[in-house]
Order: sequence, then structure tokens, then C-alpha cells
Amino acid sequence: MSSRKDVAIIGAAGSCGRQLAMQLLSRQILAPSARLQLVARRGGKSEVEILGLKTDLRDAFADTAPHIELIDRPELINADILVMLAGSTVPNDPTLNVDRIKLARKNLEIFRTFAEELGRRNGPPPLVIVQSNPVELGVDVFSRSIDRHMVIGAGANSDTMRFSREVADSLGVRSSDVTAYMLGQHGDHLVPIWSKLAVKGTDASVLSEWIFEQRAGRSLELMSQEIIQHRSDLLHKVASQRAHEAFQDASLLPADLRAAVKPFLVHTTAGRTTEIVTAHSVAEIIESLVSGRQSTFALQVRLENEYLSLEGTGAVPVQLTSEGWTRVVDMALVEDEVDALKKSFDAIAAISANVEAR
Repeated sequence: MSSRKDVAIIGAAGSCGRQLAMQLLSRQILAPSARLQLVARRGGKSEVEILGLKTDLRDAFADTAPHIELIDRPELINADILVMLAGSTVPNDPTLNVDRIKLARKNLEIFRTFAEELGRRNGPPPLVIVQSNPVELGVDVFSRSIDRHMVIGAGANSDTMRFSREVADSLGVRSSDVTAYMLGQHGDHLVPIWSKLAVKGTDASVLSEWIFEQRAGRSLELMSQEIIQHRSDLLHKVASQRAHEAFQDASLLPADLRAAVKPFLVHTTAGRTTEIVTAHSVAEIIESLVSGRQSTFALQVRLENEYLSLEGTGAVPVQLTSEGWTRVVDMALVEDEVDALKKSFDAIAAISANVEAR
């Protein structure tokens, strides 16, 4: 069992933070001897809300809950795993495309506040899991203050989970039988890795034919344009009180596009955000870390030319242990996947440059 078992959730009072705390306790990922720190902003509404959240969690999971602490200042955080879930989410106006630069500018300071606090400390840093958007910017900011191998973004794991589920739905199998990866940016520049898709119990020829049908007439080079167009069309239908039609239209798209655009339908219709899968993605990673297993995840990390000559932050398959990510797993991607991944990293870098040039 790994010694990394104390967890701090920054933004615990938000919908995703609450959901993560609930999932960690309901699945008993953290031992009763562990510590769960609920972090809120001092003087803000969340400082009061975590009082009720702590009581609610204790009432529900009294016999198995870890020790729960309330934290209102960054310097008081003391955990092995720190989860960044604070900040603004994507705009909730369904008539607009997502302005990731505007979103980045909103959340940059909160990333810096906690990253700089960690950077001032002596001793080994916690493993930081960023799930606030833009995930890549958060990973980049934290990676400048602490060892980059101790910083990961969970957005790609969320995207991978969605892609796996869409494949499973199409083929009538369980998601757990699907091995799939979604790399690149947690946004418009997603890169589905079709060449390494595997489905347990499905004949190779059947899978190959289905993949051909999904990709017919399409290229990874143009996928970002497809995402933007379909998302805009679907969200305009939601704005026009045609949500049922929007979900029906989305269900007819290829699996990779469904994985990309349906989260925006959820965000604009579920009342808050994609809180359940967002939290589940992080909980899955924490469960692996706490168990001490060595696992392969699609995660946002900061690279320094150690894989495909990529430099900067983006999602790649990495080997993850309780001591951080150790290496990129070379999956022998095919040419169009490599090209798309490089373009995705370029798009991410352009956003970061724009934000920092302000």
C-alpha cells in the first residue's frame, strides 16, 4: 500500500469538488486513518459551505470516513495528493463557442496562488492532479513551481473514459472491455487513437470494419473543425429549447465526435456541469495512486522533448505511480495521429502564449 493517502481538494465546495469527496468516501478509496482536506477560499461563500459539506459527509459515511479537515488558506494544506478543482468552468452561454483564452485568464491567478505556495516549501511536493480548465494551463503553471513529474492533468482521462463508453455503446459491450485513448488537448484539439483501439471479445475483422465506417470520409487533421461545427449546431438547438433533438442528433455522430461534443450538452442541460464523470476521472486516478499500482493513463503532462520531439503541455499516455509519472508510454502511433498530436500541442502553446502576453 502506498504512503500517499492524504488528499486535499481545492474547490471542495464546488459541484465537482463535492462529487469527488462523495466518490472518494462512498468507494472507500481513502482509509479511515487517512486525511481529507476540504479547501475553500477564506472569507468567501465556500468557507461556510464546506462546514455543511463536512457534516453531510460524516453523517453519510461515519463508519468508514477518513479524518476530514477544513482549510481556508493555501499554506495550511498538508496532503500527499492535491486536486485542483477550483476556478471558472466553460461559459454557460450555448450560443457561443468556448473562449479558452478568456477562461485561461480567469483561472491563471488561482493556479499561480497554489503553485507558488507549493514552490516555497521544503521537502517533497504532493502529487498534483489538475482538473480545472484549461487543464493544460494548470499543469504548466504547477510544473514551473514543482517537479513536473509530480503534476498531471486528469482531463485526458475524462476524455478517454467518454471515448471508451461511446465505443462500448456502439458495439454493445461493457466499457471495461474497451481499451482506448484520447490524447492532445482537453478541448477542440482532441486526438482519438483509433490505431490502438481494442475491444475484448470482439472479432478483429468486425472491429476493423466498424472503425472504417466511423472514420469514412473524415481525417484527424480536420477533427477540430468538426468538433466546433457540431458543438455549435447542437448548442444552438439547446438554446432554442430543442434539447431532446440535440441529444438525438449527437447520438448519430461517430464515437469520437460524440465523446467530444456531448459533455457540452451535459454542461448546458444538467444544471451545473459534468460533475459526475469529472470527479470519477480523478477518483480513478487517486484509487490507483493509493493502491500503489503502476498504471498507464492518458494524462496531461509537461514534456521536454522526451517523446516525439514534443515540448510543452498536452495529453500523452504515461506510466503513473505513487511517486508521479515516470515515463511516456510509446504506443507506436501512426502518422496521422502523430501529426494531429503535434498540432494539438501547438494549439495549446498558442493559448498559453496569448495568456502570458497579456
